[in-house]
Amino acid sequence: MFHSTSYNNMRTLLKIGLISSIFTLVAFAFKPLPEKTAVKCMIQLINYTGEGAYVVISLINPEGNYEETLYVQGKDPEWYSEITEWWKFYGKRRSAIDAISGETVPGGERTVSIINIPTDKIDQGYQLRFETAVEDQEYYETDAQIALTTENLNTKLEGKGWIRYIRMMPK
Repeated sequence: MFHSTSYNNMRTLLKIGLISSIFTLVAFAFKPLPEKTAVKCMIQLINYTGEGAYVVISLINPEGNYEETLYVQGKDPEWYSEITEWWKFYGKRRSAIDAISGETVPGGERTVSIINIPTDKIDQGYQLRFETAVEDQEYYETDAQIALTTENLNTKLEGKGWIRYIRMMPK
């Protein structure tokens, strides 16, 4: 025979378990998103003739591997595979890129954008890599690369390919 005390204890345990599960789910549902640091980034290209340049800014981890795409200048995915090293990372995942902004950049022109950098990656051995490609011309895997430090988020950086220079300023 089932005792009412045992039944009440079981009901209490089930209620506690259910409440505990609900609190756990709520805690995960409201987990804060990683904090981002907004940085104004101006990219000045060299003078050249031909199509506009595609520019990709990637977060490179301390091991030298791609971790995240922070920005893509050029919105025609047909040409993304021309940015070959980045494509090896991005092309496998094909995750949505919410950092696409506008058309390619013509030779001699500049673009100013805001890139959102995960704050917890700053001063932790990460790098920012700027890759560029121009249709039927050169591709530069590391047109520019810089250590992701607080100091470097307010600096000017020379490019080695299509980029003349980059100027970054915390927003």
